[in-house]
Amino acid sequence: MTDVILDDRLDAADDLTSEVLRNALVVAAEEASIVVVRSAYSTFVVEGSDASAALLDKTGRLIAHSMATTLMNSMALSVAVPFLLEDIPAAEMRPGDVFATNDAYKGGVHTNDILIFKPIFVAGVVEYFAATLIHVSDIGGASAGGMASLATEIFSEGLQLPPVLIATAAGLERPIMEILALNSRTPEKVKGDVRALIAGASTAARRVEELIDTYGAAGFADGVTAYLDYTETLTRKAVADLPVGTYVADYTIDDDGVTDIRGHRVQVTVTIDGDGVRLDFTGTDGQVAAAVNSSISQSLAAAVFAFRCFIDPEIPMNDGCLRVLDVNLPLGSLLNAEAPYPCGGRFLPAYAAMEAVLTALSDAVPERAIAASGILQPFSIAATTAPYWVHLAYEFGGVGARYGKDGPDATGIHFGLGRNSVPQVEPVETRCPLLVEGVEYIPDSGGPGKWRGGLGTRTTFKLLADAYITTRGDRLVMGPRGRDGGMPGVTGAFLQRTADGETIRLASKVSNHFFAAGDRFIVETSGGGGIGDPSTRSRDDIAADHRSGRITKEGARRDYDVVIDDNGEIVSGAGNAASPA
Repeated sequence: MTDVILDDRLDAADDLTSEVLRNALVVAAEEASIVVVRSAYSTFVVEGSDASAALLDKTGRLIAHSMATTLMNSMALSVAVPFLLEDIPAAEMRPGDVFATNDAYKGGVHTNDILIFKPIFVAGVVEYFAATLIHVSDIGGASAGGMASLATEIFSEGLQLPPVLIATAAGLERPIMEILALNSRTPEKVKGDVRALIAGASTAARRVEELIDTYGAAGFADGVTAYLDYTETLTRKAVADLPVGTYVADYTIDDDGVTDIRGHRVQVTVTIDGDGVRLDFTGTDGQVAAAVNSSISQSLAAAVFAFRCFIDPEIPMNDGCLRVLDVNLPLGSLLNAEAPYPCGGRFLPAYAAMEAVLTALSDAVPERAIAASGILQPFSIAATTAPYWVHLAYEFGGVGARYGKDGPDATGIHFGLGRNSVPQVEPVETRCPLLVEGVEYIPDSGGPGKWRGGLGTRTTFKLLADAYITTRGDRLVMGPRGRDGGMPGVTGAFLQRTADGETIRLASKVSNHFFAAGDRFIVETSGGGGIGDPSTRSRDDIAADHRSGRITKEGARRDYDVVIDDNGEIVSGAGNAASPA
């Protein structure tokens, strides 16, 4: 009996050690992300905390990432490692070296997202990497802030950087830094952002080195392996709970802003076999000479994100989760573009891929279904002449209704950040010549249904100086789809209201559209789709929506066939008497 008790204590001690190490890995990545945010120069990074950090092994396996790291960025850092080592073999790397790249065709995102890698040596050999990534303020191209919405080649999107040595133990590689600065409208911000990225990666590398000293090289490696295996076990168990079968779905992009093609289509076949999941995007439209293509890392992120929406959210995100998935992204398609097709609008096909997978899995598990959502609507407001300033941001639409629940308002479905990444008003007004006159919900924008889609938003900027506006939107022609009888969300818009009161509707994708000082730029985002026949929505919920300002009296009559009097009481119409179960 004594031996058994002792063995149990040893097992408990091993479990505790493993848990401490797992959390230490995440904390190391988290600290790196915090360092980047506190050291960066770009407003969007400093105020929106849009900084990513990850720990990877020498094969690119994702070990851990920070809480602020979106899947779009962690997948980029993971996919890029093999390409980095192909260009710069590990045997050529030295302690203190730091490498940078933004090559979209080698794991990157788009030109403005710079990936930084710092190798971590064990007994003189590269075994791990600490990595960071942010969207730098500007790196050239046809439009400030990396928003070349009408690009037909990647060359219009900014400076491309192959995997390259950017720092050594002796300091920064001045020629590379000067190349980055020379190609930027905001050179000091770019140099400051890169220094922040290096500082973050160096911080994470030091923390990993400390963990290796604590646990020993073999103990640390065993701990990492156990962590990834543990995640794989949990993920396979979650997959076993999904219904076996094959499910096909698609989603389309409104337009590309350049060609006459409408409805670029992303298709997926999801096959669940009880042990793993195959996501095959065969049938997706081919790449086009417009900025609506995606690099492979971004499409992979979309597929992984959608899958994870249907499993336990407590399961860690690392390579153990990825082992369960078999993702096919056809080369030369919208989801896996080849040079020189532009990738700046990568999130448009990626979001379509995400919606396609969500639709397929909603068909598989209807009691956890979700309707389509409004997506982030990015834009830039930039100076027309030097000295240059740039406000790069986005707003979110409403989330689609979930089975049994209305969709959240104004948060969109994003691969990690949500509204936390939208900069606060005061710092933006301090740094740029503009005023934010309002940020508000748009009543009646959520798709009607038994369960209503979340509301979109309206943000109004008043320009205090002449500026160029660039937009890259979607779901402004076709609103996010409803399902099971639910209606689509209301479409969004980009608007210009001139000083004399004229309102001009901009296309979803425009580049360097002139606004005069005194003009207002209005960003409206789409609402989420609804689920279920609107006539089955309860009167209580309709009345509550009206009291909260989410629907108007006119909307209640039009969308739900319900009449509301001046006191906010329902006096006639359809709808159930009580909230549905």
